[in-house]
Amino acid sequence: MDIKRSGSQPSGKGPFEYFDGTVRIDPLFEAPDPARVIGVSVTFEPGARTAWHTHPLGQTLIVTAGCGRVQRWGGPIEEIRPGDVIWFAPGEKHWHGATPTTAMTHIAIQERLDGKAADWMEKVSNDQYQS
Repeated sequence: MDIKRSGSQPSGKGPFEYFDGTVRIDPLFEAPDPARVIGVSVTFEPGARTAWHTHPLGQTLIVTAGCGRVQRWGGPIEEIRPGDVIWFAPGEKHWHGATPTTAMTHIAIQERLDGKAADWMEKVSNDQYQS
């Protein structure tokens, strides 16, 4: 058994190459091998968002606070709120973040495949984000 006490793991900033705006990442858990699951809590300030990306084994988001947006490649922007659970299939290109006026926090759960949990792509343009 391993208990991660609240506040025992340092917060980090979302790296500029993968995020736009102010993003805080709080690690929750990372299961040891042979398990592959990773969980983080991510807080996006208004207007902040991820770059386009995929996950080799998919991703689950659980919205815990605020109001946000998600979009899969070629699909409409969807608004998300606390209690919503979003599943992105393996290889599905997508982004997620806050609305322009409201912060949003979600728990992100994904698995590593060969040590990699995400493949990062181009940034979401302002036109894509506003549409």
